Amino acid sequence: MTREIRFSIDRDWATAAHGEDGFARAHPISNSWGGWPSAVGIAPYLVLQISVEGTPDDTTGYLVNIQLLDQLLRQTALPATATLLRQSGVNLTGEALMRQLWTTLREKAEWAVVGLQLWTTPYLSYAIQKDRADMIEVTQTFEFSASHRLHVNGMSDEDNRRYFGKCNNLNGHGHNYRVEVTVGRAEMDAAGRVIALPEFEAITKRCVIDVLDHKHLNADVPEFAELNPSVENITMVIWDKLANQFGAAKLRKVRVWETAKTYAEYAGA
Repeated sequence: MTREIRFSIDRDWATAAHGEDGFARAHPISNSWGGWPSAVGIAPYLVLQISVEGTPDDTTGYLVNIQLLDQLLRQTALPATATLLRQSGVNLTGEALMRQLWTTLREKAEWAVVGLQLWTTPYLSYAIQKDRADMIEVTQTFEFSASHRLHVNGMSDEDNRRYFGKCNNLNGHGHNYRVEVTVGRAEMDAAGRVIALPEFEAITKRCVIDVLDHKHLNADVPEFAELNPSVENITMVIWDKLANQFGAAKLRKVRVWETAKTYAEYAGA
């Protein structure tokens, strides 16, 4: 089971980091959907997901009451985040915060915590999973626009039209693709990071975005001269372009969204 909270940490919260129920008194819950505590001024806005596993209760059908998960996350994650932000300021890394939250939540939880994921922006997240608790994974989101035609040269034109429909249009069609790239590492670098984010971004831009953006995949990208540029094949091609490019950080997963309803994911052979 997975539960998510959204919250912001401003200077008032950092000052009150160790104040038990002072949080609720100072900042009553007014919009838990948008986030509580809500963002006041310019302040970090974070999203935290916890995943737990176990056997549901025979009577209630609950593995855990989500109100208890909310209470655990807010009473643990908010003070820990506020304290680290107060101590480190802009030097706080997502990796350091994740490691602290993982340790603290597993100590305090009454259930088996199997995963934790923290979004520091809508496009950047950090995660730890129980089966590789020594490893922190970092996921960044990128995008490119490209056109393609779904067509298999070994099939007749009639069969291609029948199988791919409008996607077999002779002049192709386009998508705004969203690409989520995940890298992981057990031993952090000297600055306590899986990888420097500017390096992460530069590698992905050079190897993927610059190659695919505003291209007709069939005509402009050699890998698709014969290979049908389905979202599945695009995902595997992107994996191949990024594998072994991140130094000590290892490529863990590539997910490509072709539309808001469709994505393909690949984690290597």
